[in-house]
Amino acid sequence: MLALQYPAVMGILNVTPDSFSDGGRYLDPGAALDHAAAMVEEGADIIDVGGESTRPGAEPVSPDEEMKRVIPVIERIRAAMDIPVSIDTSTAEVMRAAAAAGANLINDVRALTRKGALQAAASTGLPVCIMHMKGDPQTMQVRPEYGDLLGEIRAFFEERMECCVKAGIPREKIILDPGIGFGKTPEHNLTLINRVDFFAPLGRPVLVGLSRKSTIAKIVSGTGPDLLFGSVAGAVMAVARGASIVRVHDVGPTVAAIRVTGAVTSERLQQQT
Repeated sequence: MLALQYPAVMGILNVTPDSFSDGGRYLDPGAALDHAAAMVEEGADIIDVGGESTRPGAEPVSPDEEMKRVIPVIERIRAAMDIPVSIDTSTAEVMRAAAAAGANLINDVRALTRKGALQAAASTGLPVCIMHMKGDPQTMQVRPEYGDLLGEIRAFFEERMECCVKAGIPREKIILDPGIGFGKTPEHNLTLINRVDFFAPLGRPVLVGLSRKSTIAKIVSGTGPDLLFGSVAGAVMAVARGASIVRVHDVGPTVAAIRVTGAVTSERLQQQT
């Protein structure tokens, strides 16, 4: 299983031209490596490398283009530093290539539903993170509705975990992501953050990714520092409610906030060297 101590901070490394927050900044493998090193220095526990944007309205890219973006970055990170690397992909060919390049986790927003993805993920032997998304990036934010938000997502997790186990992915290698912002209204997102513990009976770690998303922006009514502070507050709340992993753009501030929260709740000073 992926060797992480919880709560863990996953640093986002988008090597795409069109991601909602930092699209295009790290397309060059050298720039991507520098950013990964900076996040590790700030305390990241894992680096999540993605080559296909999943922002609302995003179009899919070809497997060849996705591999061209992510594989050199994974190889450079693996050669330069000792940090777990996650591949953010839904595509079978990319999963296999990333595993061969040294990736340690498959993080799939489509929960291994693309053609061949389930079998490819199983063949790598890597842990997987399966996310709930209502619809697809082209349609997911068009009036998303639920009869029972939490119950429907938990039922989805149960069904996908069963599929994973049948395909040969052990249950203990599965991480769950309720999919903040993926086919949810702001109110849905706030409920999911506040009720992360609802998924505790499933017995698997829960990953929450809310960094810089529109729900945060609507609450703080701004960008820049406000969006940073709001994202950090949301990450702290998610961890307090039971999240094992938070996926973030701003690693240093998030790590500091989580460490202080942990020290207060444990009533122990945990000094960093």
